[in-house]
Amino acid sequence: ENPPVSGKATGSRSLLPGANGEPTMEDKRKIPIIEWEDLDKRKFYMFGVFMTMAIRVSVYPFTLIRTRLQVQKGKRLYGGTFDAFAKILRAEGVPGLYRGFLVNTFTLISGQCYVTTYELTRKYVAQYNDSNMVKSVIAGGSASLVAQSITVPIDIVSQHLMVQGQDMGRFRELPGEAAGKQQLVMGRTKDVMLQIFRLDGLKGFYRGYAASLLTYIPNSALWWPFYHLYTEQLCYVTPSFCPHLLVQAVAGPMAAATSSTLTNPMDVIRARLQVEGCHSMVQTFRQLMQEEGAWGLSKGLSARVLSSTPSALCIVVGYETLKKLSLRPELVDSRHW
Repeated sequence: ENPPVSGKATGSRSLLPGANGEPTMEDKRKIPIIEWEDLDKRKFYMFGVFMTMAIRVSVYPFTLIRTRLQVQKGKRLYGGTFDAFAKILRAEGVPGLYRGFLVNTFTLISGQCYVTTYELTRKYVAQYNDSNMVKSVIAGGSASLVAQSITVPIDIVSQHLMVQGQDMGRFRELPGEAAGKQQLVMGRTKDVMLQIFRLDGLKGFYRGYAASLLTYIPNSALWWPFYHLYTEQLCYVTPSFCPHLLVQAVAGPMAAATSSTLTNPMDVIRARLQVEGCHSMVQTFRQLMQEEGAWGLSKGLSARVLSSTPSALCIVVGYETLKKLSLRPELVDSRHW
């Protein structure tokens, strides 16, 4: 849910040159940004797939828990994030925390489309505006738009698999012989896709598309201002010898937690719209208010924060490392970190 970091110039504190030739915060702000044209694209995509997969494996259990908490009625099954984690682990084992993961790995495609769109948009916007923040906000929103167009159908199938067998959503997992002709049986991925297609046709795979855009584009756009704000404030309170990457590594998760909190209400509506099959965001919102009140808009928040903050940390540290590893050979000696 968080945009990749492409710029280093985020601090605002100007210091005099440090003793013994040590770099100051001003020096750190002048570190050259690795842009799209500097990259060896083959290395960039190869390393990018491995990095994205590692992040998804680590945070997927919390993504699954978030979805179940958002879709369940009240606290019928789980009392919270850690209660859900313990119950799923006890009842379903580790595989239960990775239901739908295989389908979800197809979002690796959208991940690569995200970073490509992000970098190309930054390059285009740079022709009209040199502000790193402006380039990042526009590029992040554009990248989210492209990525969600690919991700939504995958998310819909994987979310149905996440809640499989939990008496949630439109479908129920029942033994074949016990299921009547009028009942919907949730089984393998192919069966899930067939059920969605029979109920809604092709448009069923884009159910909640607008809600997804209203969740992830603002999330991406909000992340950047908060990221710059937190980095700036942290630069004021950290000593000059503190590595700038460490400041960024703290600011990234803080920005992720803030943007996740602010966009969580729409994320709850998105999850319910896609899994329960409501016809509109307004209908889903009204139903949620009637059943659970305003408190329902905070469902799954802690799980969402727990999944987004490690991702932000990996992205802040890992994405810049990825770009350094992907530098074209002739530029390696011209970039110092």
